[in-house]
Amino acid sequence: MPLPKLPPNAAYIHLNNPKKRNALSLAVLQELKNNLVQSLTSPTSGQLRILPPFKQGILADLEHAVGKQNTDSDQWKKYGWLVNASEWRRERAGLPDVLVLRSEGPVFSSGHDLKELSKMRSEDVKLLFALCAEVMTLIRRSPAIVVCPIQGLATAAGFQLAMTTDYPISLASTEFSLPGAKIGLPCTSPSTAVSRRLPPGQAYRLLATAEPVTAADIPGAVDAVHVPEGAHPQEKEAAFESRVASVIERLAGMAAQPQGLGKWSYWTQLGIRGSAPDEAVGSVDVDGDGYEHAASWAGRAMTLHARSSDAREGIDAFLSKRTPSWISQF
Repeated sequence: MPLPKLPPNAAYIHLNNPKKRNALSLAVLQELKNNLVQSLTSPTSGQLRILPPFKQGILADLEHAVGKQNTDSDQWKKYGWLVNASEWRRERAGLPDVLVLRSEGPVFSSGHDLKELSKMRSEDVKLLFALCAEVMTLIRRSPAIVVCPIQGLATAAGFQLAMTTDYPISLASTEFSLPGAKIGLPCTSPSTAVSRRLPPGQAYRLLATAEPVTAADIPGAVDAVHVPEGAHPQEKEAAFESRVASVIERLAGMAAQPQGLGKWSYWTQLGIRGSAPDEAVGSVDVDGDGYEHAASWAGRAMTLHARSSDAREGIDAFLSKRTPSWISQF
């Protein structure tokens, strides 16, 4: 069955292994990586344009790029595309503003292919997990928001894949699990993504017991679509696809460059905890949970947003009661 049509500035990334429950084999992971790289590589400069590492000190370079806008400066060459709407549009010409990661069949992904894994040499196993981590990093640092409609069971690395995306969506009854402990192979790698979406205690219980949960049990991690009890499968599918389409359409209508910078800023500030040196402002002793430091840092990031031409356009459109025409969007 063909997948629903997307807005012009959105594109699918396919997880294509339905005969093996969409298992993340070496070949499937390589295909995912290739598709992501293609969707994130600038057709103008040929460079892979992903978000910087989520480190607070990088904000100083972003501020320098905005303040100087000297095309010969190192900061502008590295980050001009991220902080300037016109440069974003030039560098990302024709690239999607929203990526939609989907698979087909009753299982979203069963995780790694255990039969393949059991036959691998140790160096190949190492390559497999390194490639998996690389795919997850590309998704996490994608400046285009990654929406993930989860149409069926997601287990182990399939659970990890879903939780690594920016906006996972599923029916409330959809099951997730970290089943590795049942076969003596705890899902340590998948739990990295799960523990960043769920409370750590809950994530550890899933890791230790291998018990499944439904999306209804983890509503903070998944946009869970509820349908009436006893609903026909076609009604469930219609409700699910309606919610997916609504989310994609909404995100596709947002200003692309501020969304990319906003994603980087959000995950960076979330990592500011307790006492830590900040290379941008010198060593700082932060009391408590680090909220005051995070708020101060986020205020600087908000200043970058406020100086964006898309922000100026959005404010003017709001005050003028008209639809904004985003500079960073085609």
